[in-house]
Amino acid sequence: MALTKTTILAAAIAGMLAAISSPHIAAAQTTMKLASATINDGQHEWQKLFVAALHKRIGGKVKTEIYPASQLGPIPRMAEGVSLGTIESFITPTAFVTNLDPRFQVFDVPGLFVSPEHQRAVIQDPAYRDHLETMFIDRGLRVIGAIYNSPTVILLKKPAPTLEAMKGMKVRTFASPLQIEPMKSIGVIPTPLALTEVIPQLQSGGIDGLLAGMPILTAFKYYDVAKYVTDLNFSHILSVNLVNEAWFKAQPKDVQEAIRAAGREAEQQVFGWVQNNNKKANELWLANKGEILKLPPQEQSAMMKSFIALGTKIVERNPAVKTEFVKLKAVVDTRMPK
Repeated sequence: MALTKTTILAAAIAGMLAAISSPHIAAAQTTMKLASATINDGQHEWQKLFVAALHKRIGGKVKTEIYPASQLGPIPRMAEGVSLGTIESFITPTAFVTNLDPRFQVFDVPGLFVSPEHQRAVIQDPAYRDHLETMFIDRGLRVIGAIYNSPTVILLKKPAPTLEAMKGMKVRTFASPLQIEPMKSIGVIPTPLALTEVIPQLQSGGIDGLLAGMPILTAFKYYDVAKYVTDLNFSHILSVNLVNEAWFKAQPKDVQEAIRAAGREAEQQVFGWVQNNNKKANELWLANKGEILKLPPQEQSAMMKSFIALGTKIVERNPAVKTEFVKLKAVVDTRMPK
């Protein structure tokens, strides 16, 4: 029997309706872009471990794409992206997202953590880690990863074995009062910049140095433009992986739970890697004819005393920040090494 145009059209429509109702086609694969300003460091490693842990749990339900080294834009744009939901996931030191919520400042108070192990014990305290996950939900952000990053050092184009030698130098800092104000107090001129702008500014003389962790200095081969690191070690950097909460809540329950579990698993796995990588970074710096200097013990002690008082004063200015700092400090004191 010959098919009429009406029969063909009806069959086509029926096929389309069947395709739409099919769960395999209707459930479009979710894409999760994971952004970072850095590469080949602890943040990048956490992303890779997270992706592996997530795929182990839910297979290909979520398509993951890692974009290290500021591929999705400078840090302020990535922070804005995860806040607005144009980027699903962004990992960064807490100091870079204080503009999204000033409560991120509490983790950067100088002298708060006495060692990498101390920071880990505090952040991984079960009750506190659960609190941290949802601490910024009211800003549309969920913390699915929180990892030790590195101690803070200062890289300069000229050797500076004392604070006096640093006075008047223009130094790139994180865009946080907890870095800006301490640097001002020792006569350094703080200059917040995106990481992508730092090397050109060092080369042109726009800045004299930067505050960072050693793994960043070696990953981006800063030893080609400056050789002198002074180990100020006034804070231990904490990196957090943020996901957009609206995007997270739009996922099926099994995907939500897999994301949370994969983030916690990656946290546990990455700590030893980070410790080893920090050691390798120091060795690589020296191997490339860089120098690592330390302040005289008395000067280091006096600087820390001043920085701790200043940092505490800064976080107590804002009632919401102060409340979170008091909560964090209680865990810090409880988990202090004996």
